[in-house]
Amino acid sequence: MLRRTDETVVLYARSGRVVTQHWMDLAVAGMTLRPGTVLDGEAVIWRDGRLDFAAAQSRAASSVTRARALAARHPASYICWDVLQHPDPQIGDCRSHPYTERRALLLELLADVEPPVQAVPATDDRDTAVLWYDALREQGVEGIVAKRGGAGYPSGRRDCRTRTAEPGASGGAAPRPATRRTAAGSAPEHRRRCGAGPRGPRS
Repeated sequence: MLRRTDETVVLYARSGRVVTQHWMDLAVAGMTLRPGTVLDGEAVIWRDGRLDFAAAQSRAASSVTRARALAARHPASYICWDVLQHPDPQIGDCRSHPYTERRALLLELLADVEPPVQAVPATDDRDTAVLWYDALREQGVEGIVAKRGGAGYPSGRRDCRTRTAEPGASGGAAPRPATRRTAAGSAPEHRRRCGAGPRGPRS
């Protein structure tokens, strides 16, 4: 999670631990967000046209000094899945809003924000989602996610993940195919919008 305060940016791991010092390149980039913004997302590292989960895990587990050296060699991107808090006080806490509304708010917040902070791609077209699922494996993307358009943010849950069972899938030290974070999407209540991504840093 990324939180933009009045004076700084704070990044949190899923456990709630503050990890800003390990991802200072993203903290600096996050200063372009409006104060009061809170985003759900994930730090990723691209190498040779692929997501390198091992590189991201290595940085997260390293010392602060080592993390800064790794950041200089392999800068990270912050892929945004959702907006939890909008800086407009009339909107504020977005978690109870339907996902379609949160997605629109997320895109509005990031409209003028340059990479490495960017929204994950999403679609409400099933054929596009299937194409992403098949085509993006070469970039290290191992799944897609479907979300109900009318659903609120699932606080305390990790339902925006998907598991694959492909041979050769790796998850650091995990003994079984890794749970990979991919794209989140939305749609009208009677449909589900799927996504697959991220697809690489925009330039």
